[in-house]
Amino acid sequence: MRAFLFDFDGLILDTEAPSRAGWERLYREHGHELPHDKWALVVGTHGAWDPMAHLEELVGEPLEREALNERRYAHELSLIEAEGLRPGIEDYLAAARRHGLKRAIVSSSSRRWIEMHLRRLGQAVGWDAIVTADRDAARAKPAPTLYLEALDLLGVSPQEAVAFEDSPNGVRAAKAAGIFCVAVPNEVTRSLGLDEADLVLDSLAELPPDELLARLGQRALS
Repeated sequence: MRAFLFDFDGLILDTEAPSRAGWERLYREHGHELPHDKWALVVGTHGAWDPMAHLEELVGEPLEREALNERRYAHELSLIEAEGLRPGIEDYLAAARRHGLKRAIVSSSSRRWIEMHLRRLGQAVGWDAIVTADRDAARAKPAPTLYLEALDLLGVSPQEAVAFEDSPNGVRAAKAAGIFCVAVPNEVTRSLGLDEADLVLDSLAELPPDELLARLGQRALS
């Protein structure tokens, strides 16, 4: 094993629950409920569904998108800034350093978004690669593009990496790239179904990183 590849939103930092809460609040202000089945389409990817366009269809008229999005974003950001690293993340980052493994973030979000939060969390340095879709739907998960780019940048094969994901779209992207995938769901993704992952954990704190590495080593020998 030579590399740990981490998703960002919902995996390193729980931005998923605040994001959904922001949209739920906006929908309720207009007398409607955010459809969670539709929302599931956008988790871990970009451009799969437009919640603002759907809300406009429900209310039957155009909305002041810019003003509403600014207010929604401010609310979401206030919730996100109260969040810290998800349990177990620090242990896995420390284990990567200890074992000389490369560390990368592979995300459908923008690099600016990720770096902003990494600075706040004190995790801005030490990454060997940060690969993002930057609002390019064609590159976003579940396409394997981002993972394949990360492997190329790190100089490792799919068999030499493990991906950590929280969403079905992320899991599909990792598996399509041929990478062993550990799914760690959050409040939003727990009910979405992560059966395509090689291993599903309630939390990274549930399985010490050295134990995971031992399991992967045994798997490689079998």
